[in-house]
Amino acid sequence: MFTYSIRKSLGFLLLLSSPFFYSQENLSADELFAKARTTAFEQKDYNASIILAKQALEKAPDYTDISIFLGRVYTWNKDLASARAVFEDLGKKDIKDEDYFIAYASLEYWNDQYDKAIEILDKGLTYHPQSEALLLLKAKVYYSNNDYPEAEKAINSLLSINPKNTEARALAIKINEITSKNALGVIYNYSHFDKQFDQDWHIVGISYKRITSIGSFILRGNYANKFGENGTQIELEAYPKLSKTFYLYVGGGYSNDVGIFPKYRTGVSLNANLPHSFEAEIGYRQLYFNNSIWMYTASVGKYYKNFWFNIRTYITPDRENISHSYTGTVRYYTKGAQDYFALQAGTGISPEEYRNNLLENETFKLKTFKIGGEYNFSINKTNLFSLSTMYYNQEFRPNEKGNQFDITLGYTKKF
Repeated sequence: MFTYSIRKSLGFLLLLSSPFFYSQENLSADELFAKARTTAFEQKDYNASIILAKQALEKAPDYTDISIFLGRVYTWNKDLASARAVFEDLGKKDIKDEDYFIAYASLEYWNDQYDKAIEILDKGLTYHPQSEALLLLKAKVYYSNNDYPEAEKAINSLLSINPKNTEARALAIKINEITSKNALGVIYNYSHFDKQFDQDWHIVGISYKRITSIGSFILRGNYANKFGENGTQIELEAYPKLSKTFYLYVGGGYSNDVGIFPKYRTGVSLNANLPHSFEAEIGYRQLYFNNSIWMYTASVGKYYKNFWFNIRTYITPDRENISHSYTGTVRYYTKGAQDYFALQAGTGISPEEYRNNLLENETFKLKTFKIGGEYNFSINKTNLFSLSTMYYNQEFRPNEKGNQFDITLGYTKKF
């Protein structure tokens, strides 16, 4: 009785499903392919999509696009053996389609088979030497495998073909930060005030940067002449990597010349490299003169073609009110990751500025406006030069404003 019931149920299901299979049989390979794509992309039903793709291939066994798609869906469905079988079979047919090399190399890249991915990409580039997609994937593979010089070569080749490739530009910036193990830098800042102070300010900083397997570290010494007095400061900053997406900023500084510099400064931020060439940061900065000033910061950045857009805020709460600082920055990259023009505008004082000692007297709670520009360029990739100017209009006493003009020169040697 039980067996009969099962047979009856199965027969009923077959009866219901027979129109479905009949309708599938009447579809062309293109129609089945379109249905498979919709099933995979919109419904995320990879098993059903695989069945439809196989049915399409029965009607058109040499339809390369369907085979490549089938390999992709197997990859998304975590059936790596079947995906590789599809791609290897296509390889035996000497397929030269760009999408084939991208799909096959992506499979190996996502599964940390970096050497195999590079082998596939190099073969693809022999047929498509100008392929931006292949070069970008090649740079990503080398970057993930910590082979930064090769990643830089691939990304520079891509940017020479299309300097406006947004994703390539974002990756080039990250690669540039870690291509050289060492960097020595010197920076000079000059500030002139028309009302607020009688004497100009001079600041010189010397830094050493070291790239390690866990991130970069920067040791910096600063000398300043402000208010006719001299002072020194030492700083240490680190950018430890947490994952492919996240890394930290951790910084601290000390000076025995309070007023010219804060006695202590600390800061921690969590940074994220987000999809679609976005990046974000959230954290805090603390300055201690005679009392601690706590500032909370957040920023969002976006690469678009040759441009980088960023907006940052600092929020400083106290017992009576909350002070705000906002800065917007736009960069235009002319060549590689180290050559750009920048414009900046904003309000308030940030703890990263050379004038952060003004925070001690709470002048940052008064109205401040700033605007400036910067030009960075490189010679032979290892010699980096920078020139920037900044204009400040600050209410240094209630209803009394003054102007400040800054010029900053910098040089860095990478090796």
